[in-house]
Amino acid sequence: MLPWKQVLRPLAALLLTVAVAVVPAATAQADFAPSRGWNDYSCKPSAAHPRPVVLVHGTFGNSVDNWLSLAPYLVNRGYCVYSLDYGQLPGVPFFYGLGPIDKSAEQLQSFVDKVLTATGAAKTDLVGHSQGGVMPRYYLKFLGGAAKVNALVGLAPSNHGTTLGGLTNLLPYFPGVEDLLKASTPGLADQIAGSAFLTKLNAGGDTVAGVHYTVIATKYDQVVTPYTSQFLTGSDVRNVVVQDLCAVDFSEHVAIGVIDRIAHHEVANALDPAHATPTTCASVFS
Repeated sequence: MLPWKQVLRPLAALLLTVAVAVVPAATAQADFAPSRGWNDYSCKPSAAHPRPVVLVHGTFGNSVDNWLSLAPYLVNRGYCVYSLDYGQLPGVPFFYGLGPIDKSAEQLQSFVDKVLTATGAAKTDLVGHSQGGVMPRYYLKFLGGAAKVNALVGLAPSNHGTTLGGLTNLLPYFPGVEDLLKASTPGLADQIAGSAFLTKLNAGGDTVAGVHYTVIATKYDQVVTPYTSQFLTGSDVRNVVVQDLCAVDFSEHVAIGVIDRIAHHEVANALDPAHATPTTCASVFS
């Protein structure tokens, strides 16, 4: 039996790591239509950008706070941009992405249909942060999403789960904790490396035909660990580490999805590869 101090300290670190994943304090209600140009259902895609972009927040995120930087960044570049709330738990406001991921994928399915109907587009592009990068893969693989999606861009996605720096290996020392996690916050439990959800999702290959995949990761990620577990394998995949583009980019798990304009520039390149421009440290000014 491990001494209590040896057990409790890593458990406290586990809880702290989860807390770090929480995006800045929530300021929006569900289904709130933010200003600055996104979630505008009168927007019609242009010839230059013919596909609407759907933004998929991460665990503990919501449709506004996760995208206060990236959504206007894309709107200013001429995209029709939309974001949804998903994975709500009863009685828990503002913080979403906590429900079973397969059920969240069904919410994404409905939202994409709504966006395509409103815009008249044949396909959309998806950009997701953390859980928002892996959940759409279930939609693509099992819910017919591949016929309606051109590209999936994941910012620090939990594609193969996380060990939270190895801290999830402590769960066996706390009988009942893993079951409690699954019952109370299944969206978190589904992202633990080796979960039944991830085993099903990744069986037979990471990707589906017809969809372009981009993964944008940071080596300083302290939530989805190891950061290389985020990478996908497939014939149409580009895996990017932001430090390979700008060595002094110190973004961690939250920042790469919320404020990192170097990552934003790579998102823009993934959405419009025909007009991609080099991403460097100077991209923070683009």
